[in-house]
Amino acid sequence: MSRSRVGSLGRRLSIWLALQSLTGLSVVCVAVYAVTHMNFEARQSESLAQKQAQVRHLLTEPASRDDPAVLTHKLDDFFIGHQELSLLLQRPDGSVYYQRTGGVASSNLRQAHFEVAALATAPLPLTAILTLDTDEDHQLLRRLAFTLLAAALAGAALGSAGGFVLVRLGLRPVRELVEQTRRLAADTLHRRLDGSGQAEELEPLIAQFNDLLGRLSLAYEQLEGFNADVAHELCTPLATLIGSTELALRKARGADELREVLGSNLEELQRLAGIVQDMLFLSQSDRGSSARRVATASLAALAQRVAEYHDAALDEAGLQVEVVGDAAGEFDLPLLQRALSNLVANATRYADRGTSIRIDISEAAPGALRVVVVNQGTTIEPGHLPRLFDRFFRGDRARSGAHQNHGLGLAIVAAIARMHGGQPFARSADGVTSIGLTLLRAPGAGSPSPNSGA
Repeated sequence: MSRSRVGSLGRRLSIWLALQSLTGLSVVCVAVYAVTHMNFEARQSESLAQKQAQVRHLLTEPASRDDPAVLTHKLDDFFIGHQELSLLLQRPDGSVYYQRTGGVASSNLRQAHFEVAALATAPLPLTAILTLDTDEDHQLLRRLAFTLLAAALAGAALGSAGGFVLVRLGLRPVRELVEQTRRLAADTLHRRLDGSGQAEELEPLIAQFNDLLGRLSLAYEQLEGFNADVAHELCTPLATLIGSTELALRKARGADELREVLGSNLEELQRLAGIVQDMLFLSQSDRGSSARRVATASLAALAQRVAEYHDAALDEAGLQVEVVGDAAGEFDLPLLQRALSNLVANATRYADRGTSIRIDISEAAPGALRVVVVNQGTTIEPGHLPRLFDRFFRGDRARSGAHQNHGLGLAIVAAIARMHGGQPFARSADGVTSIGLTLLRAPGAGSPSPNSGA
């Protein structure tokens, strides 16, 4: 599944800060404009109401009602200095009784309509229309809008520039970490990232990365050791094959002697093939191969068949095998048989003569089983126990039988355990060694505890 490119974190933060600054300033400017506009509206309404009351008072004075000349004179005096006001008095038939027009024509007007009682020269009530020109307020609001817009843009620009600088400063620790990781290489995995002076949010990341470096360094060391072990294991049978073949070719040999040489070479070739097959199996396991499970009614029966397969080696070593416990579930029988065979073979090599090897099958946890092979013999050193399941590891090379055992048996046991959702375990104390594995009865049955085999 393809994932879209995220892009620069610094650029994204700068853009978001710029948008946030612009949005915040825009909200403030709109609020200022709205409040100013409402204040202007309220002031205009109040002013118009006051002028309406004054005009009504002039029209209702006795001297003004009886003498039209006095009324006209008072109205003219009232409108001096009020160029924004206009007044129209109309008779019921629509004719003009009095009209006063402001000095400036505008489309921004507010009007108030009210009736005036009959005058001496106008026996019927008049309709008064008082008009207030609000053009100056509208112009002021327009200038305010342009000013606020310019202020918002300028403030957003300044905020963006400041945000960009702050983002650069804030991401400096990340750039320092990137520079530290750039200096890491395969031969410098022992180094660790310096977390001193870093932000609190980066400390968990640094700790996790340093832990990963530790595991990677250990894996790299194990890989180098593994390569050396593989070369050593393959070199021995190859050297034997080459030497025996050279000896056979130095002079003429009889058919029986050549047959003996070919038989010896065949054993070495079979050992080579076994190493290659085991390495291929471990490689498949590392790539995530899972067990092919089938319903199994009795693990004890499987263990008994494995013990019968090793009868000859057990008789030669003077050992006996007993199976304790039983369980059922879904398992990959060929893989489980191989794991048990490796465990029994390992116990046969190291058990004291005349003792018994016990195969215990028991419940490890809900949905999980524990299969362990116990033998009596030399106690394994505590430092060797964690490495028993490493590839080509032998705790005691003098007793390992290197000509027969190539050190992959317990590594295969560990791989089979993981393929069944479990894990291997080993303990050794007071001459008793227990090596085994945990298994899930079925896929998704649960995860066994790491200490279930202890």
